[in-house]
Amino acid sequence: MADFRVEKDFMGEVRVPADAYYGAQTQRARDNFPISGIRFSRPFIRALGLIKRAAAETNVELGLLDPKLGEAIARAAQEVADGQHDDQFVLDIFQTGSGTSTNMNANEVIANRAIEMLGGQRGTKTPVHPNDHVNKGQSSNDVIPTATNLAAYEEIERRLIPALERLRDALAAKARQFDDVIKIGRTHLQDATPIRLGQEFSGYASMVDHGVRRMRAVLPHLGELALGGTAVGTGINTHPEFARRAIARLSQWTGLDLREAENHFEAQGARDSIVETSGALRTVAVSLMKIANDIRWLGSGPRCGIGEILIPELQPGSSIMPGKVNPVMSEMLMMVCAQVIGNDAAIAIAGQHGNFELNVMLPVMAHNVLESIHILANGARTFAEKCVDGIEADRQRCESLVEWSMAMVTSLVPVLGYDTSARIAREAYEQRKTVRQLIREQGLLPDDELDRLLDPRSMTEPTGSQG
Repeated sequence: MADFRVEKDFMGEVRVPADAYYGAQTQRARDNFPISGIRFSRPFIRALGLIKRAAAETNVELGLLDPKLGEAIARAAQEVADGQHDDQFVLDIFQTGSGTSTNMNANEVIANRAIEMLGGQRGTKTPVHPNDHVNKGQSSNDVIPTATNLAAYEEIERRLIPALERLRDALAAKARQFDDVIKIGRTHLQDATPIRLGQEFSGYASMVDHGVRRMRAVLPHLGELALGGTAVGTGINTHPEFARRAIARLSQWTGLDLREAENHFEAQGARDSIVETSGALRTVAVSLMKIANDIRWLGSGPRCGIGEILIPELQPGSSIMPGKVNPVMSEMLMMVCAQVIGNDAAIAIAGQHGNFELNVMLPVMAHNVLESIHILANGARTFAEKCVDGIEADRQRCESLVEWSMAMVTSLVPVLGYDTSARIAREAYEQRKTVRQLIREQGLLPDDELDRLLDPRSMTEPTGSQG
């Protein structure tokens, strides 16, 4: 038995693997784009399958597609959505800018699987044709943007927001746990006035909570789908009711708030909803980068660094230094964030290439935004579970650093004045003494007043008397 079959398209004959569900157009693209080995992700293929199923059922409902063919197409498309044919989606992300090759990949796989269900032979385009039946009422130019938005919406709703909420809650729990731990604050990487460790962690929790709100804010724009615009946004070759009815099915199946685009020319000529989404993802990544880096520094040492917190020890950190343990979860999350920021840069460039009626960098935008969502979700959840949950405060270390800091002199300014306080700070540094020791030696304040002014807890709850 031959290991390939011969198919024809308007450009001529093409040899396709005999057992493949995809056909001639997919094979041409496979041959033409051996670029990266990066393929479309599972969420994107799921979205494609759902769109093709919705299209088939809608076309049957509108009397435009034979019910027998439509039922087979819908079943095959659901198999695609369920992941049963992921190995048949063989094309590189770096391909035709409209994603036409991948749309045809889906059309051919679904058509051949439907043909098989109806007792026919793969590659014959009979009784199901990939263009005339599976792609009916659609164009790559509206399907690929729709799949991108649908996949991104679903992944943000199902995976990213819950992961961020998990991290937010873990940080908030630590904020409560550490509320009584007084530590030294730092600005410009220099000692500043005291702060409670719980206050510091409450800031981290709030950053992530703002990230959740930012991600929720992009969902209404992602929910506007380009389906129905076909080639250039005019809706040529599709029924006026097709998009509304197909999108209603998608909304019902996914539980997402989806609707037809307000303006199909915007939805296809520009990809601003994805640019906006990526910008929100970048902002979340910047927040998580700061949090991960702070935690890495706060746990540095363990003996010769800041060492105010103890982070979970997960694995050996050196092949040459025995006993060394590194902040691997912080490093992981920082790299995730760097990748998301890089993905956003590519999306920003790609988003500008909406020449006239079509953006021609759709596949890379789809890949980058979905990768960013995926790795941010995994990174945030893993960081919460394997790092934040296990963080403990080194209370003794925090206390000693507060007492040792020259910034403690700040609370004396209202009593001693700025210039005298500055002199005390400088002398404390030069003589390697604490501010409290030096004030007592020089007899500048009674002990009871000194202890009241240098109470670190009171410095974390200012009364407004300090400027």
